[in-house]
Amino acid sequence: MPKALVERLTNPFARFVRVETTAGAMLLLFTLAALVISNSPWAASFEHFWELPVGLTAGPVALVRSLREWINDGLMTLFFFLVALELKREWVLGELSRPRVAALSVAAALGGMLVPAIIYLFFQYAQPGQPGWGIVMATDTAFVIGCLALLGSRIPQSLRMFLLSLAIVDDIGAILVVAIGYSSDINWLLLALAGLGLLMTGGMSRLGIRGFPLYVLMGGLIWLVVDASGVHATITGVILGLMTPARRWVSDTRLYAILSQVVAHPSDSEGSGGGHTKDRETLKMAEMAARETLSPVERLEIALHPWVGFVIMPLFAFANAGLALSLNHLGGPVTLAVFMGFVLGKPAGILLFSWLALRLRIAILPPGLSWPLLAGGGLLAGIGFTMALFIADMAFDKSLIDSAKLGIFLSSVCSALAGLAVLRWWPARG
Repeated sequence: MPKALVERLTNPFARFVRVETTAGAMLLLFTLAALVISNSPWAASFEHFWELPVGLTAGPVALVRSLREWINDGLMTLFFFLVALELKREWVLGELSRPRVAALSVAAALGGMLVPAIIYLFFQYAQPGQPGWGIVMATDTAFVIGCLALLGSRIPQSLRMFLLSLAIVDDIGAILVVAIGYSSDINWLLLALAGLGLLMTGGMSRLGIRGFPLYVLMGGLIWLVVDASGVHATITGVILGLMTPARRWVSDTRLYAILSQVVAHPSDSEGSGGGHTKDRETLKMAEMAARETLSPVERLEIALHPWVGFVIMPLFAFANAGLALSLNHLGGPVTLAVFMGFVLGKPAGILLFSWLALRLRIAILPPGLSWPLLAGGGLLAGIGFTMALFIADMAFDKSLIDSAKLGIFLSSVCSALAGLAVLRWWPARG
């Protein structure tokens, strides 16, 4: 395999892991800060700040939400857009481009969503907490990658790739659950209008329109229409991310051919600094070609990943992780259902569906990946922090949200400790 192709497959993954590891540390820091402030004398002011109305009003039209809602509905759209970009890149360029390897991650993710939801409903069916079944379906990518970073070279790269792919598919599944299970009073006319906007966006791509600002404008308009339709607007990020082209326009061979025409000092026959000479046109073409050797998916990932990891996710945690700690919620039925769904359901579902996929020969086990390692990874997948808080905020009102948050915190801590213990003990034992 040519070295350039190897680097194109491995460098994005290495960059993603580095950013996610640091982002996981920041996410933990802001989560702890939110917990400390929520249990301090400034708790009421802290909560009031996130409920401040922010928006625009133009005559009868008003676009006003609380600061927390803008973060959860607006900024989180960029998070899901990035998740969809990661999935698209993995499908086209990464490990998921190999169907039988992808089948294992997809099957494990499916089991990691269905089994926890079934366990949750076992505890909460026909109870006030029943709408929260979607809480236990997602995996927090940043925290999982951060935990793997603590283990260093003790675990194989195949486990990192498996968990990363699983978490990405998990997040896509969770946002589909949000769009389908937690949307109400759908305006089908507006939804059709949003679909028309998506078709226009796809047409722009096929026509070769490359300017990102126009796509940003179209994406913003589609977000507004989807939001007004009654469907949760964050689904816009997923759809647009999956529509983003993952193939580059300019190959390495073509780039080198263009660069071979570039001169060190462009001539300027007219003596003016801004003349449109042939040499200057060649330089502009070389600049465009160098940019287009990266696909739109890769360019957007590089641009958005630090902002999502270091700004949007910590801000989301700071706005949503606040919880007044109380022993009154410790034995609550919702807390128990969330805890059992994550700690028991996640690893059980991942192992069961992985076994079925291998047994049916629709998937293969990558080299270096063993069942004990899968079990440890399945335990780590029980860290569902970010998406769990996101769904809990939509599923519950004030009477149950604190119980759900406590279950999310306890299960995330327990899953992290159990997963790290298994993964640290097994390679040493082996």
